[in-house]
Amino acid sequence: MSLPTLSSVVTPPGDETELLARARALAGYSLGELATHAGLVAPANLKRDKGWIGVLLERYLGASAGSKPEQDFAAIGIELKTIPVDSAGRPLETTFVCVAPLTGNSGVTWETSHVRYKLARVLWIPVEGAREIPLFLRRIGTPLLWSPSAREEELLRRDWEELMDLIVLGQVEHITARHGEVLQLRPKGANSRALTKATGEFGQPIMTLPRGFYLKKTFTGPMLARHFLL
Repeated sequence: MSLPTLSSVVTPPGDETELLARARALAGYSLGELATHAGLVAPANLKRDKGWIGVLLERYLGASAGSKPEQDFAAIGIELKTIPVDSAGRPLETTFVCVAPLTGNSGVTWETSHVRYKLARVLWIPVEGAREIPLFLRRIGTPLLWSPSAREEELLRRDWEELMDLIVLGQVEHITARHGEVLQLRPKGANSRALTKATGEFGQPIMTLPRGFYLKKTFTGPMLARHFLL
């Protein structure tokens, strides 16, 4: 099996079929094989390079968003999400969706939310994530192109509305990872000095850690199981 062709610039895919074909061509390869072929050096671990796998796969798939707050394949409305799984195909950690807005939220609804936009259509790529497997030996799994069902969207909407209500009411400091059935809000920052503006419980401006929305394993686990018949 030969490695996928990788030119210096991979053009964005023209449609879902082309993107899925590119992703399927990567299945079975190790991260080390793909990195070497792309001229990249695999880090020893992901402690300081959490986004490295995503960056590597974007090189092969032709993602266009970079660090911009839009879908990775904006022209065809698809977001890329890698997900580390164990030997049984179960997710090993929560999945980052997007940064949570902590100010200026009057009038924001689920229908216009960034969470809904990011999760409208997702290319999931499972990656072996067991810690005993060296990073460069971890293999890419079969991709899944997914949109939330009516039931899944309802669960997401309900949690999003609950969490956003707490943010607007100045309760951001009291939100824990236990809030939400399938969606949670957690601090997201490189260090405790990376603070951002928010609203306190008495309506006063405060500085707090940036927060991000994350999908819980109780959401992604059953989703993968249904589609891969685990």
